[in-house]
This record gives sequence, C-alpha cells and structure tokens, in this order.
Amino acid sequence: MNLETPLSTASGYSAPHVTQFSVFLDNRVGRLLSLLKKFEEDESCHMCAFSVNEASDYAVVRFITNSSRDAKRILLQESLPFSENELLVIEISEGHSLTRLCLYLLGAEINIRFAYPLMMRPHGEPTLAMAVDDLTLAGQILRKKHFTLLGEADLPNEHWD
Repeated sequence: MNLETPLSTASGYSAPHVTQFSVFLDNRVGRLLSLLKKFEEDESCHMCAFSVNEASDYAVVRFITNSSRDAKRILLQESLPFSENELLVIEISEGHSLTRLCLYLLGAEINIRFAYPLMMRPHGEPTLAMAVDDLTLAGQILRKKHFTLLGEADLPNEHWD
C-alpha cells in the first residue's frame, strides 16, 4: 500500500497588481528630463504614474508603466540602477472613498507603506497606486468591498501630454 499523499495544488488568489520601478538618479540638472525622454521616445511603454523623492545627492524616481517588461528593457539599456516592487492600483469612486479604503485595511492590520496618484485614469475615476504589507490579503479585502483593482493590462496604452 502506498502511503504517499497526492500532491495538491494551491489555487490561491492573486490580486491584480502593477510593477513599480524605483530609479536612483544623481541629483543633477537634466537627469530627470533625460529619463522621461527615453520613455516618451518608446512607443511600447508609457508612464502612467510618477513620483520623485529627493535627497541632497540623489533622487529616487518611482513610476508605473503600462508595460513592465518594456520599462525594464529601457532601464537596462540606459544602465540605470533600479529596483522593482509590486503595487495595487485602486480606483476611488462614489461609495469607495479613500477613507473607507484605509478603514478596511486598518481592520485587517495591513500597513500602507506609501501611495501616490496615477496621472491616467483608465475609467475616469481618481486612481491610486499603493504599496501595502500584504498585497494578496489587501486585494482580497478591497475586492470583497467592491473596490475596482487594476492590473498592468488595464492601464492606458497611450502617451500623456
């Protein structure tokens, strides 16, 4: 008799998410413009969210694109130091306010590490990129509360002016 238990697969929930890139730039005149131009010149990769945190000698530029694969290609071609992080993208709409979002995450003891708005609104609603302690649990809670979560494929495939 074979006492081995059959292998089971875990069919877990995966929240829609996007990849954020954090690029470390020397704090010199024109460096940010140079980075932005590289993405504007590329037809396959468009910035959808953007944030700059400055220190005295360098800046950390965080951004989300509609194509993480192409963004990574551009950054590697430019030999820029970067890191990647998975974020939730959440639409804020009537009945689904920022206050309620924070309340639901607090109820599950999920910390918000940082957040910033998207420049593009795929469905016309204010949209927020958010880094949380537990992406899967946060996604489950917010979906259960009928928030709209967006993934990379939901982001617009066009340049903004």
